[in-house]
Amino acid sequence: MALGLFRVCLVVVTAIINHPLLFPRENATVPENEEEIIRQMQAHQEKLQLEQLRLEEEMARLAADKEAEKEALEQVAEEGQQQNESRTAWDLWSTLCMILFLVIEVWRQDHQDAPSPECLGSDEDELPDLEGAPLRGLTLPNRATLDHFYERCIRGATADAARTREFVEGFVDDLLEALRSLCSRDSDMEVEDFIGVDSMYENWQVNKPLLCDLFVPFMPPEPYHFHPELWCSSRSVPLDRQGYGQIKVVRADEDTLGCICGKTKLGEDMLCLLHGRNNVVRHGSKAADPLCAPNSPYLDTMRVMKWFQTALTRAWHRIEHKYEFDLAFGQLDTPGSLKIRFRSGKFMPFNLIPVIQCDDSDLYFVSHLAREPGGGTRASSTDWLLSFAVYERHFLRVTSKALPEGACHLSCLQIASFLLSKQNRLTGPSGLGNYHLKTALLHLLLARRPADWKAEQLDARLHELLCFLEKSLLEKKLQHFFIGNRKVPEAMGLPEAVRRAEPLNLFRPFVLQRSLYRKTVDSFYEMLKNAPALISEYSLHIPSDHASLPPKTVIL
Repeated sequence: MALGLFRVCLVVVTAIINHPLLFPRENATVPENEEEIIRQMQAHQEKLQLEQLRLEEEMARLAADKEAEKEALEQVAEEGQQQNESRTAWDLWSTLCMILFLVIEVWRQDHQDAPSPECLGSDEDELPDLEGAPLRGLTLPNRATLDHFYERCIRGATADAARTREFVEGFVDDLLEALRSLCSRDSDMEVEDFIGVDSMYENWQVNKPLLCDLFVPFMPPEPYHFHPELWCSSRSVPLDRQGYGQIKVVRADEDTLGCICGKTKLGEDMLCLLHGRNNVVRHGSKAADPLCAPNSPYLDTMRVMKWFQTALTRAWHRIEHKYEFDLAFGQLDTPGSLKIRFRSGKFMPFNLIPVIQCDDSDLYFVSHLAREPGGGTRASSTDWLLSFAVYERHFLRVTSKALPEGACHLSCLQIASFLLSKQNRLTGPSGLGNYHLKTALLHLLLARRPADWKAEQLDARLHELLCFLEKSLLEKKLQHFFIGNRKVPEAMGLPEAVRRAEPLNLFRPFVLQRSLYRKTVDSFYEMLKNAPALISEYSLHIPSDHASLPPKTVIL
């Protein structure tokens, strides 16, 4: 704009200076035609006016461009501010959503082990819908019918459980003693005393024939020892290996003392004060990997099974002349499944299960179980299932002391187990087993008050147990009672690594196997449908030898 003004002023000044009338030259002559001069001046003035108009238009255009540019900058600034405000609002919303998600996740972790609100409460008045929608509206027999069924059928059928345990324990003591006499301390495994576990030693066995499950711990020969490795000690463990562990076989003189006399060459004038000159650590021995997997320091379950079967066979041949019955293996895929056959044709089965103690706890690694709690299959032959059977027996014993006299907790479990076994005979085995029933009962025992387990509440507690199982089946989630359950009393002495582990879902196979899940659900509801008729039928047809009933059993 300033340049345009300067150009106009320069043109005007030049015209004025060069005007012949204003500054006439000395030798110049005045034009004779004045009109011509005026006409030229008018034409020149018009040109100047046109130039002025052009300059004004150009100045106006420049001003408009500046105004448009200013408006564009303001609009861009306003849009940027709006974007910043929207981004700030989005960040705030994302933060609130994340906080809400964390709160929900924490609440879920705190309540995932709790029974269903429909099936559980602190008082009977807090369960108004207990007889409604749960169990698809199916009803169970009343308390009087259940009491009659339990007294005449279950208690009578298990009356000789104590005599069965006594006979089996006496025979197993003799068998293991014969096994020890055949073993060499320098090269064979050292077998310890057996431990009674499961339903026969928790007093809820109902199925016949009565079956004793006995753990047989064993230790390696010196100088070896077992080093257990739990699945929760590693951060990257597949879901199908949770609940398993591995047993590493190491030399005691290598692992504990950390002496390097066997790893380095000592001079002739140097002596190891720990091992001496005649007790040097040796490597490469054939006994360095007893019962281990090929090219691996980890114990192999298949080799252990083969060793245990062979050892039991040799021990029986040593003492068979003392007994008037035969001993045979019951199942080929179970190493310690034995069966006593009497001359009368009757038989008595029992299980001897080789196990390895996990450090100084009551946890045991089991080489094989006919019915694994998780329902899955082991990934490799070096995976050992971790058993909590001793802790389960201890928890039931401690809990029973706090319950009222004649508590109905074991009666509920026995009736549920009876119904499940009869249903399995009708439709075949499903994904639901006795271990799931016991796990559900343990959860309820931990959540319920002791006063809720009185004998007169048998029907309510049985309905609650089945309702808890129904909810777990529908959600495909039944958490292991001990693994990752921090509600378990610390007095149980559970290892801290197991308490802090991630909870283990026993119903995880249902997520992967849809056909098994559908069969299990259908079988469960059919069991509930058949329960009233089944209980009534077995209550009426009871053998005569069950007329005299023994007193109720208690946890040993």
